[in-house]
Amino acid sequence: MVKKGPAKRLSIYVDESDRYGERPVYEVLIDIFSKKGLAGVSVFRGVAGYGSDGVYHTSKILALSGKMPMKIEAVDSEEMINRVLPDVYQVVEKGLIDVTDTDVIKCGVAGEKKEEEEFERMKLQGKAKMLRVIVREDHKWEGETLYEAIVKRFIMMDVAGATVYKAVAGYGPRRRFRKMKFLSRGGELPVLITVIDTEEKIKEILPVLDEMVQEGIVVLSDVDVIKYTTMGADPEMI
Repeated sequence: MVKKGPAKRLSIYVDESDRYGERPVYEVLIDIFSKKGLAGVSVFRGVAGYGSDGVYHTSKILALSGKMPMKIEAVDSEEMINRVLPDVYQVVEKGLIDVTDTDVIKCGVAGEKKEEEEFERMKLQGKAKMLRVIVREDHKWEGETLYEAIVKRFIMMDVAGATVYKAVAGYGPRRRFRKMKFLSRGGELPVLITVIDTEEKIKEILPVLDEMVQEGIVVLSDVDVIKYTTMGADPEMI
């Protein structure tokens, strides 16, 4: 199984009409990758494009061009990719073969048990850091609600846990008192995002917050973690 960290991405571009023997090239490559033990492979069919002949092709309803490009892509360790390259070279008589460096950020299998990993990630004990981020509820980041975008980024960076609190009343720099009213849309009240993690992890996410939080407050303080959990619960909710 592919693991997080440095890896290689193999991309192969051929026409869907290309054959190796009696079979389509992409089917032959899938069989080779499976037999050689690659973790997985994906095949994508183009919907439009042109090749070296300069002729534009497009996929139309009820019409099969046969000239549309096919992209076969696999991501695995350098050792595994190098293992299949000789076979790929033989099978792909015309087309493009590209191998590039990549970083696997996340790779998991549905239903896979992660008790040991979760235990290590959630074990907070002793000295730690508490990070508080205060932004307005209606602030956006690239078209998405800012606080939701921040929490998603924390998840991607393996932060131990984050809790979001929505205010019911308060005021900001303009000294305007705001209060949440029944059935009101609101949007101007603050939202508090709280994180407790190691000092090393907090240092990793500070540059991210510096970029995303254009207007708001980011507060960092020392804490002593007295109790921790391994049940997947947020430390802030204990």
